[in-house]
This record gives sequence, structure tokens and C-alpha cells, in this order.
Amino acid sequence: MKKLILFALLVVAASCGRRFDGPLYLDPEADIEARVEDALSRMSLDEKIAAIHAQSTFSLPGVKKLGIPELWTSDGPHGVRPEVPWNDWGNPGWNNDSCVAFPALTCLAASWNREVAGQYGKALGEEARFREKDVILGPGLNMYRSPLCGRNFEYMGEDPYLAGKLAVPYIQGLQSNGVAACVKHYACNNEERHRHKTDVEVSERALREIYLSAFEMAVKEGDAWSIMASYNLFRGTHCCHNGYLINDILKGEWGFDGLVMSDWAGTHDTKEAVLGGLDVEFGTKVGKKMPAGESVYDIYYLANPYKEGILSGEYSMEGLDERVRRVLRLTFKTAMNPDKPYGSMCTPEHLAVARKVAQEGIVLLKNDNDVLPLKKVRKISVVGENAYKKMCIGGGSSMLKPVYEMSPLEGICERAAKDGIEVVYSRGYVGDTTTVQDGICSFQKLADDRSKEELIAEAVENSRDADYVIYVGGLNKSLYQDCENRDRLEYGLPYEQDELIAALAEVNPNLTVVIISGNAVAMPWIEKVPSVLLGWYGGSEAGRAVADILFGDVNPSGKLPFTFPVNLEDNPAHYNGKTFPTRGKNYYEEGIFLGYRWHDKMDIKPLFAFGHGLSYTSFEYGQIKLSSAKIRGGKLTVKVPVTNAGAVAGSEVVQVYVRDCEASVEMPEKQLKGFDKVFLAPGETKVVTVELGPDAFRFFDEKTMDWKTESGDFEILVGSASDDIRQTATATL
Repeated sequence: MKKLILFALLVVAASCGRRFDGPLYLDPEADIEARVEDALSRMSLDEKIAAIHAQSTFSLPGVKKLGIPELWTSDGPHGVRPEVPWNDWGNPGWNNDSCVAFPALTCLAASWNREVAGQYGKALGEEARFREKDVILGPGLNMYRSPLCGRNFEYMGEDPYLAGKLAVPYIQGLQSNGVAACVKHYACNNEERHRHKTDVEVSERALREIYLSAFEMAVKEGDAWSIMASYNLFRGTHCCHNGYLINDILKGEWGFDGLVMSDWAGTHDTKEAVLGGLDVEFGTKVGKKMPAGESVYDIYYLANPYKEGILSGEYSMEGLDERVRRVLRLTFKTAMNPDKPYGSMCTPEHLAVARKVAQEGIVLLKNDNDVLPLKKVRKISVVGENAYKKMCIGGGSSMLKPVYEMSPLEGICERAAKDGIEVVYSRGYVGDTTTVQDGICSFQKLADDRSKEELIAEAVENSRDADYVIYVGGLNKSLYQDCENRDRLEYGLPYEQDELIAALAEVNPNLTVVIISGNAVAMPWIEKVPSVLLGWYGGSEAGRAVADILFGDVNPSGKLPFTFPVNLEDNPAHYNGKTFPTRGKNYYEEGIFLGYRWHDKMDIKPLFAFGHGLSYTSFEYGQIKLSSAKIRGGKLTVKVPVTNAGAVAGSEVVQVYVRDCEASVEMPEKQLKGFDKVFLAPGETKVVTVELGPDAFRFFDEKTMDWKTESGDFEILVGSASDDIRQTATATL
């Protein structure tokens, strides 16, 4: 025993007297800031300039003489993008760059599940690390302002509290692998068609409470290591070099010490970029042909033009050094992190996470007569192009090359085969027949020469004697639908789907419409259809997740992260004939009244409300209890018992809203300030506890340009959706 103790003491002594013979910046146990300063002191002006702009489509060069490696980024946020050539957007033809496709972030938001969000980020980070990526460009935290925005499927809905609270565990899970999250697009990037030209004007209060709130959570609570600035202008200046957003708020007020990068080709001026706080420039003139011996990267705004300005005395060396510090800091946390795992790719565990997220995010919008789950089935008629069409390769920069993608039709057939159920498929309509994006092919046959009438007739005939009809339609990731760089042209379903759905409803009462989409859509047939399911873009395991819900193997528990308006004009971005998208000045006249806040203010009944989602069971809420009638120290504990009153196990999302009853400024009728997802067996009761902090009772005061909390009464509203409040109580501050 004495020998063991002596040995332990010697080990401790040796470790305390540890010597590292190399340079300080390479010592993994040294303070990271000391390492940064040491590396910086060894770099020349040319090396510093090179460090802050791209050397290829997706990488920074590192510092070769110091052994500091390249820093590699990759598009996300739903999976690791397939490889691209050095200086363009083509397909190099690799056969080892497939990935697990995770559900789109709208689906994750619809889960309302923090634990699942953490699993999502961790699994994605493991895939990124295996592919030797140091930065994943995601998550996207732009607010859902219009259902026509083509990129809404990459974001997490209309409420900043929900988006932020799910982004935090996603970021933490991702970065636990030594892979940085790059939170995007900062800020007010709410449309695609004119994203380089639209100039957003929004009140300071709406900016802080709505459009920056989730980003602030990502920085302060999630400790995000990088931020991507957006394409649009804000109050007359491009966001990639907007000093107010970057220097004053992000780096100043929030204390962000990470890296701010441009969106690809989002930089427009050297002086503005330097003074506006941009750290790293990516994507400028990607693919541009240059004379022999010249590099396109040397003409970047933060390349030779910046160097010349430093040499002339126009810009300070201190400003350049601060940018390089941020690059080095990120490099030490990622590419040079000795504790980073090796990662893994396309594992059963990752596929299980993808399936879990898809299951939890699917929303049962309507279920009259308990059409779902399927029961006593001998024959199912499946109709619709989206039942068959692969979705992962489209959409723009978030496109993926999945190891596989299980379609809804495949998932239904696989599950039906277990019970000997016949499945018959009808195309029903023909949409976009494109099968290739950026050289990635879905290997599907989508062309069909039949007329609309022939397609509908086949679908109707196959559905007439079926026990159930499952229609799978909605949008896809083609141009002018759910897609980067384009916005939708209409609120209704494309390809004349409404006519087809109405025809199916006429011949079979057991019709379920499954909408595949990242957006709300018009439903003129809603009164004729008993059951509607929102399936999102579910990734590799999409089909199995849809089948899990349809057959009742999993009880649906998703809740809407945004409002479904009846008509497009009910949405504030389109109210009173407002134009969308906007090429020039874009005034967000609704201010803080986004989404359900707008519907409450204007007393406009939605088609489906924010937070709405049905279950195969029912939940009863008991009496709400507050920790005190007085809000002490800005904190309040809310407790409510919830009982599963049905015969099926299931999960309920308990939503806590707050209404300021006596504010000196106009306030929403209610605002989401807390939530929790609880699983309950049949007959089981659990007490759900939600902690409200000071942020739940404040607003941004434009007079003082600071957050303000006023004394008075606050109503606490607890419910199953924003339009389904079950319990209320009042507390006084």
C-alpha cells in the first residue's frame, strides 16, 4: 500500500513539473489565449491576411510554417454536404461522401424536445468530425415571417423562444465533437428571391425581441463558436459588414469572442467589411476564371485590398490582429483540439436519431372520426408524387447525398408487409421531374407522359375500394418551392393537387392527407378531408417515421412551430396587399406582432395555431400552481399536473405563455416563455414544472435602449397550443 501511495505522489509531482519542449501555441494544456498570442506573434503580414479569407470554396489556409492546419467548413444544418471541387459548386464524383440525412430543422422545431435537439446536434457533429469538417454551417435561426420564404424549412419557426431553446442543445451537442456551429443568417434574412438587395427596416424593439433573441441565446447559452452574417441589408448596410449588428450588439453587448464569417459572396466592400467587424470572407467570386498565375482569392475584399490599406495606414494592424485571433481561437477549439473524437459516419445510432427526430416532429393536424391510426386494414391506396420522390438532393446549399432515403411509400409498404396488407400506388400528379442538383442524382424515374385526367382517374379508381387512402403530397425542394435563392409564388399547393385531393375525398371517407413541406400551405379542401398529417422533410428515415405514425406504432407528439393562416393575406408580411419578396426597402410594419402574436392582435382565426398538434390519446390539465403570488427576483415557478386520460401512451407538450397585464407599451396577448415535453403512460399523471426567469417579464424599451421590467400583474397561461389554453393564474411583480 505504501509503495502505491509513493508511486501516486511521484506521478502527481511529475505532472506538476511537466515540461513542454515545443512552442507555446502547440501546447494543448496551455491557456488558449496565451497560445493564440504566441501563434499570432510568429505570423507575417501576408500570413495574417491569408488567414482571414478563403483559399477554396469551403476552407481557410491555416499557417503552413507553423503547422497550423487548414480550417474546413461544410454546409449543414441537416447533414454533412457532399464534397465539392476546390473552386466551384460541381460534383467531384467521390463515393465516400454520403451521410445520414437528418430531418429539416422545421421538423426538429416541431418536436419541442430539448433532449432530441441535443441528440441531433451530437450525431451531426460525429458525422462532421469523421468527414474532417471543423465548422458546420448551421443551425439557421431566422424567424418564420412569411409562408412564401423558400428557406423556411431550414429554420425553427416563428417564435424566438422556441427556436433559441432548441438551438442551444443542438449547438452544444455539435460542439462536443470539436466541430463548431456556425449560427446563421445574422440577421433579418426572411426572404430569398432578392436576398442581396432587400433592405430591412424594423423597429429596435422588434429587432431585439423577435429577430435577434434566438441568436442571443445561441451565443450566451449555447456558447456558439461562430456566426454567419446574412446577405440582406439592414438599415442601409449589408449585414456582412453592419457595424451596429456585429460590433455594437454581437461583439459588444453580447461579448461574443467567436468568429464572424460572411455568407458566401456576401461581402461587397473592403472598408465597410473592415470597419463593420467582419472577421472572415468566404465565397466571393467562386468559380471566377483568372489569368494564369493569378489567384481569385488574392482579390477578395479582405485580401490584397485590405493589405494595401494596412500598408498605407488606412487600416490598423490591431484590427487585423483581432481578426486573426478569432480564427486561431476557433482553430484551437476544432482542428487543433487534441480531445476531439474521431467521429463516426452513417451508423445505426445516427439513423436511429434521424428516425426519432422525424417521429417526434410529425404533427397530426386533424383526425376526425379517429381515422388514424390505421386499423383493420386489408388494402391501402397510396397516392401522390411525394410518396415516391426523394427530397434530400434539392433545396440549395442544404442538399445532401444520403446513404439512403426511405420514402413514405417504401416505409408504408415495409410496415404493411408485416401484417400482409395490400398496398397499391398511384402517382396522381406530376411535379418537377428534375433528378440532379449540383451533380448529385436521385436515380429516380420521374418523367410521366400521362395527362392530368389519366393520373387522377387511376388514383380515384385505385382508392374507391381501399380501406384507407393515404395521399402524400405538398411541396418539394424545387425552385420556387422550398428552396434557397427562390421564394414560393403562391400559398396553394402546386401541380393542381387540390383537385386531386378533392376527387379522392369524394370516393373514400377514410382519407389521410400527408403534407411533405417546410412551410404552411393553403387547404381549401380541409372540410372534406378527415385526417391531415404534416410530415416535413424527414431525411433518411422519413418513410419509416411516417409509417410509424400512420400505423400507430408511435403516437404523434409534434406541435406546430409556426401558424398556418387560412389565407395568405392573414399573414402580417402580406396583410393589406403588401408585396413579397421585396427588392428595396422592406418595412416590417407589424413590429413585434409576428405569427400567433399577429393573429391574436388582429383577432384572425388561423387554420392551425402555433403549438397545435393532436395525439391518439387525450391529456387533462390539473390546477396550475405558482411558487408565489409575487414574482421574486424576476423568477417564478409554474407547476401543473397533466394526466393521460386515454388508453394509449403518449407525449404532451405543456406550453407556458405570459401576458403583461399593465405594460406602458403595447404588448402581445401572450408570448411563449416556457415549455416541457412529458411522456405519460395511460392513466399516468405527472407534475410538469417550468421555471420562468427575468426574461419572461421584460420588454425592450426604445426610449432607454435597454431591457425593462415593469411592476404589475402578469397572467400565466398554460395550454396545449396557443389557442388551447387550459389553465391560468396571475402573479404580481
